[in-house]
Amino acid sequence: MPHVRHWPRLSVLLFLAAIALGLVAAHTSLIQPHDLAADRTIQTDTRTGWLNSVMLGVSYVASPVGGLVMLALWCGWLLFVRHRPVSAVSTFLVVAVGWNASEIGKLVVARNRPPAVYSLDPEIGSNSFPSGHVAFTVSAVTAAYFLARGSHRQRPVGVAAVVIVAVIAFSRLYIGAHYPTDVLGSVLISGAAILCLTGLWHAWLLPRLHLVPYLALFGPVPGPAVVAGGERHVEPVA
Repeated sequence: MPHVRHWPRLSVLLFLAAIALGLVAAHTSLIQPHDLAADRTIQTDTRTGWLNSVMLGVSYVASPVGGLVMLALWCGWLLFVRHRPVSAVSTFLVVAVGWNASEIGKLVVARNRPPAVYSLDPEIGSNSFPSGHVAFTVSAVTAAYFLARGSHRQRPVGVAAVVIVAVIAFSRLYIGAHYPTDVLGSVLISGAAILCLTGLWHAWLLPRLHLVPYLALFGPVPGPAVVAGGERHVEPVA
């Protein structure tokens, strides 16, 4: 994971910005009419039979079930095939923390879902903000980017990350499950959580990773002397 200066301040500011956006969007008339109009424009102007199936499939990939399967396979591959235990742990944490941070936003903001009458896959409840699907996607592509840092894959992975997030976000608007501010809120709140994690990782988690039982059986794990000496642990890029 990268070292981020001023991570406590930045993560708090991003989190507060996300919550403020959600509360204004959900409980005032400043944003809601524009959100609904944007949803209806997308649904009216772009929906067609074959694209409906594609967008539903794309959305399912980032669903809770799809996300858990992908995370398990990814971390298992890093651990058992690539023998990169530090990368496996850091990838799991980035995805899990960034993804589950959306649940805090859902509880605090309590925004109702868009009208079910316009939805291809109706969902009800007050858990619209932020989008969990987009939060998972942001977290997963961020984890992939962290793994690619410093290699020739860094730039293409970064470009692919932006495209993937945009596609998943569009699919959630297309099928009528979220408002535009819901997907924007996911980027902010997951970004805040991951920023906080990067600071905790270097300050507390990585120096203690060698204490995890049996982790070193799968590959190299830096000891406290290496971390305390200021050396950045680097595993080979997958």
